[in-house]
Amino acid sequence: MSAMFRSLGLYNYRLWFGGALVSNTGTWMQATAQDWLVLTHLTDHDATAVGITMALQFAPPILLVPVTGLIADRFDRRRMLMLTQGTMALLGLALGLLVLTDVAQLWMVWVFALLLGTVNAIDAPIRQSFVSELVPPGHLSNAVSLNSASFNGARLLGPAVAGVLIASVGTGWVFLINAASFAAVLLSLRFIRVSQLQHKPPVSRAKGQIREGFRYVKGRPDLLVVFTMIFVIGTFGLNFPIFTSTMASVEFGVDASGFGLLSSCIAVGSLTGALLSARRERPRMRVLVLAAASFGVTCTVAALMPSYWTFAAVLVAVGLSSITLMTTANSTVQLSTAPEMRGRVMALYMAIFTGGTPLGAPIVGWVADTAGPRWAIGVGAAAGFVAAGIAVVWLVRRQHLRVRRVAPVAAAADAGVVRRIAPRLVPHFTVEHDGDGGRPARDRRDEAAAVLAADEVAARTS
Repeated sequence: MSAMFRSLGLYNYRLWFGGALVSNTGTWMQATAQDWLVLTHLTDHDATAVGITMALQFAPPILLVPVTGLIADRFDRRRMLMLTQGTMALLGLALGLLVLTDVAQLWMVWVFALLLGTVNAIDAPIRQSFVSELVPPGHLSNAVSLNSASFNGARLLGPAVAGVLIASVGTGWVFLINAASFAAVLLSLRFIRVSQLQHKPPVSRAKGQIREGFRYVKGRPDLLVVFTMIFVIGTFGLNFPIFTSTMASVEFGVDASGFGLLSSCIAVGSLTGALLSARRERPRMRVLVLAAASFGVTCTVAALMPSYWTFAAVLVAVGLSSITLMTTANSTVQLSTAPEMRGRVMALYMAIFTGGTPLGAPIVGWVADTAGPRWAIGVGAAAGFVAAGIAVVWLVRRQHLRVRRVAPVAAAADAGVVRRIAPRLVPHFTVEHDGDGGRPARDRRDEAAAVLAADEVAARTS
């Protein structure tokens, strides 16, 4: 099996991946139906109401962060996942029945959004940490990236299917289908080979464990800068339901199918970015910086697109840059955190990632209502540029970012390669910082050797 899919060679991860793919597809179908229900059926195209719905759904992770991470570290993660996933299935079933019986009102949807957010606040850090039990440490970065691929593969299929179903049978049936989709992940958890799990010893009950998680992150400047970047973009940039629903209905005047297609376009880019991330051996800070800056650029271009189809095309690039950022950040946090602290750190990470939505979504929704959807996307673009700037400042001040001119002879000597055609070689410039200082010398020699070999081939053919 290729390096990109190496984690799928493991039975437990392969089983989890399949179940999660089905369940994630249902989740994206419900998210699309929920946004469309609020925007077009329960309100008169009120983007602020959509923002409030998102805020209620994403507020619990930040409010419950003191306990959700401790739950992930202290209890059996497989059994807890079966509980949380089953509860979310029941919530989807209940909301679907309310819609089908024509008794659903806006306040009811808000209550269900809050309940779903509360259960997800417990589920998310457990689910993120559970990946480390499914695969050995050497596969963790790849498994995290494939998780993103599963999530975004579902994001590609779910909204498109939901758009067709909403137009043909209505939103209520979409909620019921999502409830049924949880059976897949519950079955995968039931039949996982427990003996093959990479069990981490549970954290014993003791005083100060919650504060210990906060102190751990506070003492890690590298984690703090990643958390800050994620907060900025998660708060003001990743409000895709507002961007796509308002552009679809207000700017371009398309129906639910057109709205679903826009979400699928984002998913095409996201799936591509996740698979590309799966090829990397480990995450790098420079990738985070470039992804944040690219997110700002692509959002700016999207806001300027004159037609539905050109806007949809640019959303592919928006999805690619955003998922590269999120996957790299997730892998960075998981791989650099001590195993006994991983649940608490991931709870804080997820709280920061989603917890800014209650602040940002209503603001972005208000901008869309007052200034127009294009200006709302502009807010997302600004978030990308600010996040990239934060990382660059940190790299310059704390990690001594520098651009170094590497002479061909020096590169060849360091690589242990005999220089044969030095007059034709050209100098190279490299960007370095202390965060990459841990690379083995062998890696640096191999890179230099590869550069020299490429130059020799070019020189011989010129």
